[in-house]
Amino acid sequence: MEDKKNNKSSSLSFPSPKNGMYDEEKQSSGSDSPAKTYRRKPGGWRAMPYVLGNETFERLASVGLLANFMQFLLTVFNMDQVAASNVLNIWSGATNFIPLLGACISDAYIGRFWTIAFASVFEMMGMLTLTLIPWLPQLHPPPCKAGQQCRGANKSQMGFLVMGLGFLSIGSGGIRPCSIPFGVDQFDSTTDEGRKGIASFFNWYYTSFTVVLIIALTLVVYIQDSVSWVIGFGIPTVLMFLSLILFFIGTKVYVYVKPEGSIFSSIIQVFVATHKKRKLKLPDERESNGVFYDPPIPEGSIIKKLPLTNKYRSLNKAAIIMEDEVNSDGTSSNNWRLCSIQQIEEVKCLVKIIPVWATGIICFTAMAQQGTFTVSQALKMDRHLGPKFQIPAGTLSVISMITVGIWLPIYDGLIVPSIRKITKSEGGITLLQRIGIGMVFSILSMVVAGLIEKVRRNSAIMHNSPDGIAPITVMWLAPQLILMGFAEAFNILGQIEFYNKEFPENMSSVANSLFSCTVAGASYLSSLLVNILHTTTAGHGHPDWLTKDINEGKVENYYYLIAGLGVLNLFYFIYIARRYQYKTILVFDDGNSKA
Repeated sequence: MEDKKNNKSSSLSFPSPKNGMYDEEKQSSGSDSPAKTYRRKPGGWRAMPYVLGNETFERLASVGLLANFMQFLLTVFNMDQVAASNVLNIWSGATNFIPLLGACISDAYIGRFWTIAFASVFEMMGMLTLTLIPWLPQLHPPPCKAGQQCRGANKSQMGFLVMGLGFLSIGSGGIRPCSIPFGVDQFDSTTDEGRKGIASFFNWYYTSFTVVLIIALTLVVYIQDSVSWVIGFGIPTVLMFLSLILFFIGTKVYVYVKPEGSIFSSIIQVFVATHKKRKLKLPDERESNGVFYDPPIPEGSIIKKLPLTNKYRSLNKAAIIMEDEVNSDGTSSNNWRLCSIQQIEEVKCLVKIIPVWATGIICFTAMAQQGTFTVSQALKMDRHLGPKFQIPAGTLSVISMITVGIWLPIYDGLIVPSIRKITKSEGGITLLQRIGIGMVFSILSMVVAGLIEKVRRNSAIMHNSPDGIAPITVMWLAPQLILMGFAEAFNILGQIEFYNKEFPENMSSVANSLFSCTVAGASYLSSLLVNILHTTTAGHGHPDWLTKDINEGKVENYYYLIAGLGVLNLFYFIYIARRYQYKTILVFDDGNSKA
């Protein structure tokens, strides 16, 4: 283990045991010759002002920049709602798939610190690029007044926009999968104090994230909408610069965990070894002792040992020991032919979670509408609160966040303890039940959204004002957003906790990236649905459901379609959830193990 830690995984330098981040100590391993191990000296709460400060400013910057981006594309780039929705969905898909690549690079090559550092620079470049767009006239189309024929962006203007969004995607791809694990790295999970610190870190992380969202969706969006796009984009850019400085200030107190190879290599090895041994016959359970390769977990490792299971039994062939496949020191002579039981069970964890993960795509497709067509609805409603103040369209999604913020303390403090007495379950209900309840709320939200859109559109057509605004308050959108807030509280937080608990400890980067892939899949599905409906629902003298003028279309049918897909998705989820087996671990007691 020590040799592995001392290997240089990249040309980038990491703290050595002599620089104060680790303490070197001698430890007896049951023999006369002492074995050298390294005891980590955690950064702990000394590092948290820099870790949480960097994360808070980065989130405030990125969310503040993009919370109102749909309106920016509609009003500054003169796009129609279908084109603007496609830009946002494609960008969101790319931004949420890239973290999987970022996790691989971090785990296998450069570590979390350098991944966050490089990604922060790219994010800063992206924000600076997007701030220049509204500032310099040659980087955006000329302004367009109501009733005029608007001129769209030319190729160079679109290219500059795509470049800025591309930089942001690269930045998010490195920061998102590493920020939480890097914070956890600062604590020693083998001690009670460290475990308490990790739990407290998660609380502070999500609390700061919620506060950031509320500030970004109110103050920053208001400046963009009512003062200036340049100032509204410039503030997040400055905050990102502060985030970058704060992150590097903390370099002397961080704990740096060296990259020890990507878990994805191990996953591929299991499938390759299984294929090479596909013709072997699996032994009977009573005759399996000593047949499978099952080395012990290194002492002091945070990884918990997984027992061999019969789920996806064919994968067990990868652990069958053949002649000359085990070295004299007990290691595998060829990792592409012989894998350990631990490796195989880690792959099984991934395989059995994939069906659950897939159900999140349609659920999140409903949630994704808050940033696209809900904004289009709001722009055609009365957004005034009093004679002077007008609610920015992009701010409305804060209603969902307020719902989450109010509901979670009530749920955790009152409802869970009451349900726990009945179910005897630690969380009151299982994580899969929590995810399923969130799906129900997302379906209800889409149904309500469709009903409200029909009322809004009929009102706009009846009054036929020149600007097409319906004389009904924008707060009519609150019910669908409140329901979506409950969907997020149950489904999103349930998914994140489910992935982190069901994946082994060394697959934490996969767990954190998997939810991003859910968002990416939802973004691409949303874009696909929008384009299909845009091209197939027009006819008989009527425009398509999602035509440029929302008052001439039928967005409510789009909402009902998503609700219908959600119902089918819910039935599929119930089917797989009833058959899902939660992860088991081996607990060792006096040399004996039990699941």
